[in-house]
Amino acid sequence: MGLYLLDYGAGNVQSLANSLKKLGHEFTWISTAEDFHKATSLVFPGVGAFESAIERLTSRGLLEPLREYIQSGKPYFGICIGLQVLFESSAESLTARGLGIIPCPIERFNDNDKAVPHIGWNSAELLDPVDKSTEEMDSTVHYYFVHSYNAKYDPEKYPDAAQWAHTTTQYGQEIFIASVCKGNVFGTQFHPEKSGEAGLKLLDSWLSKSESERASAPLTPRIVRQPKPKDGLTKRIIACMDVRANDEGDLVVTKGDQYDVREKAAPTTTIAKTAGAVRNLGKPVSLAARYYTSGADELCLLNITSFRHSPLQDQPMLAVVRAAAECVFVPLTIGGGIKDTVDPDGTKRSALEVAGTYFRAGADKVSIGSEAVYAVEKMRAAGNGKGDGTSAIETIAHAYGRQAVVVSIDPRRVYVNAESNVGETHGVPNADEIVHGRSDGPEKERGKAWWYQCTVSGGRESRPLSVVQLAQGAEKLGAGEILLNSIDRDGTGLGFDLQLIELVKSKVRIPVVASSGAGSKEHFVDVFGKTDVEAALAAGIFHRGEVGIGEVKDALKDSGINARS
Repeated sequence: MGLYLLDYGAGNVQSLANSLKKLGHEFTWISTAEDFHKATSLVFPGVGAFESAIERLTSRGLLEPLREYIQSGKPYFGICIGLQVLFESSAESLTARGLGIIPCPIERFNDNDKAVPHIGWNSAELLDPVDKSTEEMDSTVHYYFVHSYNAKYDPEKYPDAAQWAHTTTQYGQEIFIASVCKGNVFGTQFHPEKSGEAGLKLLDSWLSKSESERASAPLTPRIVRQPKPKDGLTKRIIACMDVRANDEGDLVVTKGDQYDVREKAAPTTTIAKTAGAVRNLGKPVSLAARYYTSGADELCLLNITSFRHSPLQDQPMLAVVRAAAECVFVPLTIGGGIKDTVDPDGTKRSALEVAGTYFRAGADKVSIGSEAVYAVEKMRAAGNGKGDGTSAIETIAHAYGRQAVVVSIDPRRVYVNAESNVGETHGVPNADEIVHGRSDGPEKERGKAWWYQCTVSGGRESRPLSVVQLAQGAEKLGAGEILLNSIDRDGTGLGFDLQLIELVKSKVRIPVVASSGAGSKEHFVDVFGKTDVEAALAAGIFHRGEVGIGEVKDALKDSGINARS
């Protein structure tokens, strides 16, 4: 079989390559237009913005050969952007045109009742569940989606496009095409290579068919579907690993209290010998593999050591990402050092190039921290409410789509007079940013009031920017998700800072990941039951084995909260 993979020069294609290798399927990369003639089956994967994908395909002379290949009747499997290019156009771009094979435009989700992008694990419902040709799909499992734009499933408005639909998914009250299957074309909006065992099963099922079977899928019946009261999106549990070099130069996963990762002195001889050493909780790749097996919905690797400032040619985290991506088949976010840098020979490397290198190593999203603070400060100083197009957030979002950019926020409480409820107090721009301690909250917080000030450099330096200003500014610049930490709660085990989460979640329309403070499975139930946050992240309690990911999932299900099995 002449299986070829199309790499259009952006997006994470390595993850699919790793999946195919694990499944034992051999393939060749499309490198020139002539390779399309050699291919007897073609897979086009990747994340990215519609316009940049079309532009790259066109500039490399691959767009028309791709169209000709699909029209030839040979098997085609498009994933995410590989699906969207089949359509006529996208609201993501005013000028770029798709292949027009499916007569329907790609539209943006509305954010009136939900966060956009649509990020997470959702169900895909078969339109013809009795059709034996659809055995590779399973409506009872969840697949991983990450996108802001979609093809609406509307048999009345787009009857011809509806004939292509194979499965549909509901997000909020919108129903969109989750996969297409007609003739020689199969495609998914979700990422099977990042959908765990269910996704691997789907890939293997399609590739294990004969080429004639893959090239002759029947039409799917057009069935009018009405939105259900609730969509199938699950709450995500993310395992985070802070990675740094210890004093011997080995990369280890560590965790500290209020960002201090060195062991404290103690009266016992055994602990005293390690006092001052970097806390070692395991190796990053082996821990990543363990968390994947345990059911983590996503993994996050944060580079917190001095080598996050290393030039791209000397960046050991790249090897960690490559190794982790070979054994982990759920989304992987990389943070730390996503910034402009310079190689030893003086070659300048942009944040976009650094991010692109991580994506090609196997990362799905990048997390930006201090650089986001500086970018928002710059935008606010300009006074026009928009960036100048040069920040890391803007350049990466433009090339890969905003869903690929996470902004990590490290706020610290600044206490004010408990009677204060007036704007401009202690630099607070709005009265509604002042938070009052709850009467049923931790005793030390009762009767107090505070606002949240943003920091950089791992919480070591405060900046004259509130958490709301930063979150809203990051959203304007193009961030697709907020990772919301809390310096005050980190390492305390007191639970997530629900008031901080509620404050930020009410001010942005992109997904928010709650972080810092988890000490029990009940804390996850609290954060999902009492706020609208989409995901929750923890580190230390997972590393130390105090709480298992499976225990958290069971607790959520017992409380009626939708979680992936």
